Amino acid sequence: MIKSELVQRISTHNPHLYQRDVENIINAILGEIVSALARGDRVELRGFGAFSVKNRPARTGRNPRTGAHVSVDQKSVPFFKTGKEMRERLNRSEAEA
Repeated sequence: MIKSELVQRISTHNPHLYQRDVENIINAILGEIVSALARGDRVELRGFGAFSVKNRPARTGRNPRTGAHVSVDQKSVPFFKTGKEMRERLNRSEAEA
């Protein structure tokens, strides 16, 4: 599912809301999550999961074509861990199928 499909689905389930308002709300939520991660904060949505940032240190990598050693700078990467309720719900639907 892409963001536009999410906006459409929420708009369909909530006919009293304009589609542009739903899109603004989703953009605001995602923007706040990104801002919090950029500050180094952790974002937890109970029952869904938690977003955090993991820092990967600088290292020496290898170019797979030439085999030459290449330095790779340190970087921050987003990390998502699913919540307990989501894991249980996903596993329950697989067991029922």
